[in-house]
Amino acid sequence: MSWSQTAGDRGGDVGSVTTDSARPTMRNALRGGLYPRDDRPDPEETTMTAYDAPDTAPIWLDLMSSDPATVAPFYCELFGWEVEDPNPDLGNYQNFRRNGVRVAGLMPTMSPEAPADVWTIYLRADDIAARVAAVKEAGGQVFIGPHQVADLGHLAVLADPAGAVIGLWQPGTHRGFLTRGEPGTPYWFDTLSKAYESSKTFYSEAFGWEYDELTGEMNYAQVLIGGEVLAGIMQAESMLPPESPSFWQSYITVDDTAAVLDRAVELGGAVTMSATDTPYGILGSLADPFGANITVAVPPVR
Repeated sequence: MSWSQTAGDRGGDVGSVTTDSARPTMRNALRGGLYPRDDRPDPEETTMTAYDAPDTAPIWLDLMSSDPATVAPFYCELFGWEVEDPNPDLGNYQNFRRNGVRVAGLMPTMSPEAPADVWTIYLRADDIAARVAAVKEAGGQVFIGPHQVADLGHLAVLADPAGAVIGLWQPGTHRGFLTRGEPGTPYWFDTLSKAYESSKTFYSEAFGWEYDELTGEMNYAQVLIGGEVLAGIMQAESMLPPESPSFWQSYITVDDTAAVLDRAVELGGAVTMSATDTPYGILGSLADPFGANITVAVPPVR
């Protein structure tokens, strides 16, 4: 899974927009964003960890890094990941694993013009050609693909009308991540949109998404796929600075948000949002040593 795009399209590092100065607004927005209003998790219940992404749901995430050899140990130490050897037939792409199961990808920046040190989220597309056509019809911009990646699957990369970049992945032998909600595995995905209504309309038309919308200081649309809440769209017009684009962000499950943030700093990273306790998890975000931003969370046990 690989792609290229100008750095200007991505707007640079998004870590600068999730600073402690934005915490009250971010906290209020996220209070309703991870589980339905009427389904508050019971801490005594067991977390469901097995995951098989349905069509249009998040299926994968990967990092395009300016220095994969240096950054890989950072994530391995932080999340308990192992990293595969680079595959020279696939642009030196690597997979991170947790307990032997693939959880995320890593690749070098492909050209001086391509964005560096950014995470990309991919949605499952069982018919990627048809999905790309639907994206164009709904007003999205397709940067790459669809094209085949060996026998692993088919790839496309696009931007929604709000400017947030998202990938598509039609799985072949590479099925994406298969565990969710365990430490070191993905937990949640959402987009901070500077065109909230346009984003909702686009994903409804192009992907068939339905919403459970939560209203408050900022609106938040929980994405229902097959009746299950699997992602979110956050109204972020008033939260993001003018120079920041809309963007998708991923959340990695951890046992102790504050401890992971402290460890990230010890390893050469930075805290971009300190640990924040909400009814839907203890959330924080960090930047790796090269500026790539990712969110971490202790999820409530469902």
